[in-house]
Amino acid sequence: MRTLTLPLIFASGLLLSTLAQAHPKLLSSTPAEGAEGAAPGRIELHFSENLVTQFSGAKLVMTEMGGMAHSPMPMKAKVSASSDPKTMLITPLAPLPAGTYQVQWRAVSADTHPITGNVTFKVK
Repeated sequence: MRTLTLPLIFASGLLLSTLAQAHPKLLSSTPAEGAEGAAPGRIELHFSENLVTQFSGAKLVMTEMGGMAHSPMPMKAKVSASSDPKTMLITPLAPLPAGTYQVQWRAVSADTHPITGNVTFKVK
């Protein structure tokens, strides 16, 4: 019995460490974190793992306008999958006025563990 227990514990540890590595990580975004520039027509989030689209999503909020801080103001945007299963697309439904924006995202990959984060950028 004792000789079977040790290999099972070792195999379980390997399986759990493999699953833990399967969490999606945000690799890059367009616009990039902290970027300043023209209003994007589309925001792209690129992850390390394929996303499960029905459990992944994002919200676009304006956090500052004209140097004036205010409560986060939700912006209307469409969130969709890309032809690349590791990319999430956020398309504002109207041009973004000058201000500071935050994309609050939730990404779920095959391990079904949700990971959240945000990307902030400024529109001039």
